[in-house]
Amino acid sequence: MNKKILCAAILSLLFLPSYAQFRVNMGADSPLRKLQIAEMAVNNLYVDSVDEQKLVEDGIRGMIEKLDPHSSYLTAKEVKEANEPLQGNFEGIGVQFNMVEDTLLVIQPVSGGPSEKMGILAGDRIVSVNDTAIAGVKMAKEEIMRRLRGPKGTKVNLGIVRRGIADTLLFVVTRDKIPVKSIDATYMIRPQVGYIRIGSFGATTHDEFCESLKKLKKEGMKSLILDLQENGGGYLHAAVKIADEFLNAGDLIVYTQGRRVPRTEYQADGGGLFTKGKVIVLVDSYTASAAEIVSGAIQDHDRGIVVGRRTFGKGLVQRPIDLPDGSMVRLTVAHYYTPSGRCIQKPYEKGNQKDYAEDMLHRLKSGELMSADSVHFADSLKYYTLKQHRLVYGGGGIMPDEFVPLDTLRYTKYHRQLAAKSVIITANLRFVDEHRSELQQQYKTFDDFRQRFEIPQSLIDHIKAEGEKKNIKPKDDAEFEATLPYLRTQLKALIARDLWNMDEYYAIINDLNDTVQRALKLIK
Repeated sequence: MNKKILCAAILSLLFLPSYAQFRVNMGADSPLRKLQIAEMAVNNLYVDSVDEQKLVEDGIRGMIEKLDPHSSYLTAKEVKEANEPLQGNFEGIGVQFNMVEDTLLVIQPVSGGPSEKMGILAGDRIVSVNDTAIAGVKMAKEEIMRRLRGPKGTKVNLGIVRRGIADTLLFVVTRDKIPVKSIDATYMIRPQVGYIRIGSFGATTHDEFCESLKKLKKEGMKSLILDLQENGGGYLHAAVKIADEFLNAGDLIVYTQGRRVPRTEYQADGGGLFTKGKVIVLVDSYTASAAEIVSGAIQDHDRGIVVGRRTFGKGLVQRPIDLPDGSMVRLTVAHYYTPSGRCIQKPYEKGNQKDYAEDMLHRLKSGELMSADSVHFADSLKYYTLKQHRLVYGGGGIMPDEFVPLDTLRYTKYHRQLAAKSVIITANLRFVDEHRSELQQQYKTFDDFRQRFEIPQSLIDHIKAEGEKKNIKPKDDAEFEATLPYLRTQLKALIARDLWNMDEYYAIINDLNDTVQRALKLIK
């Protein structure tokens, strides 16, 4: 690797005037020259052999770790893995699956995908890929995914075991581009009230969101609950486009500014699909970045109200800097600000990643997640919304207009242990696999399933027995009884997901989501 060329490329991206200027800075006293000499000395003179590639990567990581918590270095493999969910597609066979006892169980084939077109069904078990067994051999999930994925147009031979058929079925599937959806759920949660949950902000999020809005408006939506709980963010431009659907022409959505990056404003174009009607945005402590842009814009323009708990507080803009081997430096170059001027990046100490990572634990211990009065903002961080001049605060996430405390009693220790050891999800998958045909015949529609289906006691008993095998037991009968209401609802939602889709999952699980229920009361 020619380090002078690499350094020049990086510096040009960071707005240094020219390569000639870089050559001047590479004099005898240049810090870059010092770094280069040190790397060459270790590589050529150190007593033991060293991996030069790893040496350089460790050096880059060492520099990045001393900066803010969101600047990072990614290897070429990590870049690919990080980009797939945001790019909106990957190339493969198109199935949703989970692992049950070392066997790949198809939850649902992707609608219109290559597997569905070839006749692969929910409940099928993929036991071999290109004549190599993947079932019962304790193959890592990542390795199985690597074998199933591949370039569009290539073929893969799948061996499939199907319930009720003795012989292994053979399918030849031609890989294709598989869409990755960023909208988790879209449905009418009440008459005239729509619900949309966005999981992340990727390349296709805006198109998906517009489709969701149009669908709900056809079904009579007058008010919208926009669920951004646990949304960790994504692309800035996706957030801007989503906010644009709610605001009027010329409304400022967000602006960015940094030491070497001039102020850049993003404004609404006008003509959005939902500029009238009530809007409630749901947030929690894991709502971050692009999701905070949307929340802040709607709050600052008094377009709707924000409900939940204080958001994460990530107000730093990263610029990707591609390196020659496919790796990447994601470098923070600016802050972003809400329309009222709030910088919502929470405080951090450069190089202190541990304290930053434990912020959620600090919030829990301080009582902030249980009481809005435990959240303290300095007077210097006071701002006002742009139309109704309501008081809002900067300096650490978006504080909701309506606070909803975290219900710490809903999840018992017994439930958390069952979930952590995958007892619940495994039992659910087995139940659906064994009863899929029976359930589909008995419940022709989701509404019928929602009204009549109840979790059988045999499934609860099975979960309890499987937990005991892993030394998971309730403290006493009271803890077991306290676990049952949420466990039954969770299982019903998971079964609905496997029989239909994520819309049906959230339609059931949201009955126990305090933030969603508060939003429904506010809309009333």
